[in-house]
Amino acid sequence: MTISDLLQSTSEAPLEASFMAQLQSVRERETKGGKPYCEWLIADATGGITLKLWNNHPQWDAALEVDPETFLHFHGDWTKNQYGIEGKGWRFRFLNDDEKSNFLAGDPVTRAKQDHDWQVITEALDDLADPRLKAICAEFITQFGERFKRTAAAKKNHHARRGGLVEHVAQMMRSALALHPVYPELNRDLLIAGILFHDCGKLWENTYPESGFNQLQTLHGEMMGHIPLGLELVNKFWRELPLAQWSNLEPNSEHVRLHLLHLVASHHGTHEFGSPTLPRTPEAHTLHYIDNLDAKMEMVRDSYKNSNESAPGIYERQFPLPTGMVTPLPSIPREDASEAKETPPAVSDELFGS
Repeated sequence: MTISDLLQSTSEAPLEASFMAQLQSVRERETKGGKPYCEWLIADATGGITLKLWNNHPQWDAALEVDPETFLHFHGDWTKNQYGIEGKGWRFRFLNDDEKSNFLAGDPVTRAKQDHDWQVITEALDDLADPRLKAICAEFITQFGERFKRTAAAKKNHHARRGGLVEHVAQMMRSALALHPVYPELNRDLLIAGILFHDCGKLWENTYPESGFNQLQTLHGEMMGHIPLGLELVNKFWRELPLAQWSNLEPNSEHVRLHLLHLVASHHGTHEFGSPTLPRTPEAHTLHYIDNLDAKMEMVRDSYKNSNESAPGIYERQFPLPTGMVTPLPSIPREDASEAKETPPAVSDELFGS
């Protein structure tokens, strides 16, 4: 199983299961009564959980010798409560080389999803009409594409996993392409480029090593944060563009650069959340709300996956959502497409690339 599978499958009733994970960190603690225990933060390509290891565990002494970043196999009976995943009778062992290679490649479902999302991103960038935005996006992908593929969208809360930034950016691009026919005043090229670059500073704030699931900490990420890093990166690439060949193009290149920088700077929407400026263009407002919507929807999915029901159809609150969720209302199946209302051609063209 993956960690995501474990979170979705477990309940108060024990589930016997095996899974692989990388040890991220070890915290030695004591109960109020002085009983020692460890908290192991473990992760795979789909997410992370914390396991409590008590001093009466049969592998307690061996566990104290395990270093962070070690790859492990777990087997036991697992339950889920308000504090997370709990194991009973579980044991661990080290992965062999073949198991480690397969584990680092990611589970097939996640790998297939992220490969498809990467294709969504590259196709959207290939379709840009503004040659300056197309060139700067292409250069970013050329230089940092592999690092991008292994970066998370956040340290926690949403898409906080290896490759999560690809999933987040691809979904934002899908939303932008769907909204553009509804709000045709939006500059589609600028919005797509802004989505690509809005979190590009997270390549130094939330990235992963080539062979691991433990987010790296870098001085640039810690001391600057992803918005200033993103602004610096856009300016770096812009200075390297052959702008002279587009000197007669309107809007002029300086305005395009300024608008792209504004999308990066304003995408958090408020000063309180770290944006040095507030959204001042249609594209900036749209990017902010698309970003927020995708993050919230990911948190909602995680809430259903990770929370227990406190009553039938009512789930315990999962931070950082303000309330607990309730079971959503199912949709009535639609009649076949021939009887459904037709989509206006302009919308269909944009949505489905025809």
